[in-house]
Amino acid sequence: MAIRTYTNWNRRTSDKEKQKEPYKKYFFICEGVNTEQYYFKHLIDIKKTLGIKPVIDMRLLEKDNEDSGISFPLNLIEYANKLKSKREIDFDKKRDKMIIVFDADIFEFKSDRYDEIVEKGKSSGNILGVTNPSFELFLLLHFDGSFEQDILGNEEEYLKEENLSKKGYVYQKLFKKTKMNSRKNPKIGELANNIFIAIKQEKLINQDIECCKGRLTSNIGKIVESIIKDEGESDT
Repeated sequence: MAIRTYTNWNRRTSDKEKQKEPYKKYFFICEGVNTEQYYFKHLIDIKKTLGIKPVIDMRLLEKDNEDSGISFPLNLIEYANKLKSKREIDFDKKRDKMIIVFDADIFEFKSDRYDEIVEKGKSSGNILGVTNPSFELFLLLHFDGSFEQDILGNEEEYLKEENLSKKGYVYQKLFKKTKMNSRKNPKIGELANNIFIAIKQEKLINQDIECCKGRLTSNIGKIVESIIKDEGESDT
């Protein structure tokens, strides 16, 4: 089991700057190997500008080649749980949180194990970050006015079976906004600069991951907002 950890914790503005060890760490592990990782890497890079407290750290766990095929949410949860005991990621079970990010589109028409996944994720103390149909929906929300322009009144189109392909309806909507292939262009991660727009607009769609079947859903912004508000350990 191999894993790489992406963090900006050890980056300092000068060699004389003393860094305090993080009190609490949030680990992100994603179903996808490109889009989500582009995004969370940039989010980690700008954490200070977002107002995330110095005692709070965010880290992206990147699956190595031998584990890159682990993507089905149940398998991803099991994988994440095993990682918690790995010394190299330094996971504190009393304080730290594992956030498992995956798409719910496959559960619209092909799988009935979604409730089992939610229960297993929660019972093992993880936070589940879910987008339905896909992470591109959350990215679309980073554009001011995109809810009214691209989503309102068109909700059913996003979840039609014929529109759930890799380059389906939501992908095309995002492509028109960005002119980028979200699965291949790392610059898509720079949308994280507009995270506060996404947080605001996400509240206009369903954020309840337990009731996401047949509903446009995202709770990624909700999770990030909670991290921004986390006070961590008092400096006193």
